[in-house]
Amino acid sequence: MHQDHRTGHGEGAARRRFLTLATGAATAAGLGAVAGCGTGDADGAKAPGAGGGPAADGSAVPGGATAAAPGGGFDVRAENARPGNADWHVTKAGPARAIEGFADKVSVLPGEPFGLHVSTTAPRFTVSAYRMGWYGGARARLVWRSEALPGARQPEHTVDPATRTVRARWPRTATVDTRGWPEGCYLLRLDAQGGEGQRFVPVTVRSAATAGRTVVVNAVATWQAYNRWGGYSSYDGPSGGFASRSLAVTFDRPYDYDDGAGLFLVYEAPLLALAERLGIPLAYATTSDVAREKRLLNGAAAVLSLGHDEYWSPEQRAHVTAARDAGTNLAFLGANCCFRRIRLEPSELGPERTVVCYKSSYDRDPGHERGHPATTDFRSAPGADPESSLLGVIYDGYPVDAPYVVTHPGHWLFEGTGVQAGDRFAHLVGVEYDKVDTGFPTPRPIEILAHSPVVCEGRPSHQDTAYYTVPSGAGVFATGTMRWVEALDATGDGSSGADHGLDARAGALTTRVTENLLRAFAAGPAGRTHPARDNVKEVYG
Repeated sequence: MHQDHRTGHGEGAARRRFLTLATGAATAAGLGAVAGCGTGDADGAKAPGAGGGPAADGSAVPGGATAAAPGGGFDVRAENARPGNADWHVTKAGPARAIEGFADKVSVLPGEPFGLHVSTTAPRFTVSAYRMGWYGGARARLVWRSEALPGARQPEHTVDPATRTVRARWPRTATVDTRGWPEGCYLLRLDAQGGEGQRFVPVTVRSAATAGRTVVVNAVATWQAYNRWGGYSSYDGPSGGFASRSLAVTFDRPYDYDDGAGLFLVYEAPLLALAERLGIPLAYATTSDVAREKRLLNGAAAVLSLGHDEYWSPEQRAHVTAARDAGTNLAFLGANCCFRRIRLEPSELGPERTVVCYKSSYDRDPGHERGHPATTDFRSAPGADPESSLLGVIYDGYPVDAPYVVTHPGHWLFEGTGVQAGDRFAHLVGVEYDKVDTGFPTPRPIEILAHSPVVCEGRPSHQDTAYYTVPSGAGVFATGTMRWVEALDATGDGSSGADHGLDARAGALTTRVTENLLRAFAAGPAGRTHPARDNVKEVYG
């Protein structure tokens, strides 16, 4: 029987510490002294340019049409051969409320319009739409830019007294036409006139079909759960306590983190750049799209869950599981994935814009009273369904900062890395980690590639990177550490403290393993060419 390791620390305060530690806002050196190792139980410690369509005002950036692949569909290689725009970053954020905004759709199909809701202290502002990718290292391409639009300070947000849901009930500022925009992940940069401020608004131009392609899934529900704009998140409220958290959060507000980009830049952009550099056929979706569209993943070569993908609906989990069982490869490139069970509900602006997660207060949830599954952790009663049956690994705790230790250097995923058994990569395990634990439902055969000792608040344990295969031929890979995607960009000797002290060795390892993974997974059911050979007994004795 697996024992959950809980502490008495409030989840709200831990959430703020978690977000700082996990995103690299501070070096994680000395994390072993930080109290709060736990499995994230609701009451525990863890909280964890070129061508476009017309602008909102009718203008457009001149350029070509969407790149088409020779066999039909979107051509990632041709798109990334276009000139990039390295000036996409926010360099003048300005005061807190200088400019900020959100889109009234999390994702759109190519050519589908969406509304922008912007508040600014400036009289005018512009919108620049950057498609994120590789582009020779520039990481973005300017697809569209508006002319100057009239700006205004929008009304204050509201807070629902029952659920403490923050909403920015702002009138629509502009309608954006996406005709000519290629599929992909976008950051719209809002620039206040005169340089008073800049902010991002993320939008996904999703793929209508994914057959034969590797699907990049933006973990938007998790971005929103950690969003504290307006003073509330799924972890705490203005008091800093867990009891004052939002029981439901909505996309009807800007993101407060990373200049409005949510968790995209730390946990997703490095992987997106690598995948687009490789030129493999890609498709794009959000967690909301996967939950809504039962057939979206039909025929997909692979599905990628990125660095922090904690909040899943039962529908999303069912659709991803069905894809695996039909031969679609799965890659979980973080830790603490598929941990919280959520329900998606509409907001005043549209469907699936509210993320409901009552956690330990599920018995107060009107939806649960109507018969919906409890919005608590997947592994918890009622309706316990541990995430390990899908991932192969299971979340074991936070916070840790430990070396990544190679166990199975002859595995095909390590090809070209030159690693040997026992090789260590400093700081690569953190700030959350997963392990193989056969006390939970665990698919077999499963291979452990790395088995890294950790000590979490005095509790010895291990982090595992694992790969399993199923009768459909699908291969499933899980890194077992949240720092994998972040490490893809690691350079230097780590002495600067940036990226948690990750160095170029960690960057080279994760990059080569991820390249091997993406190429093999793009080629079809990996289990047919690379069947897993169970080594749990060998590793764990």
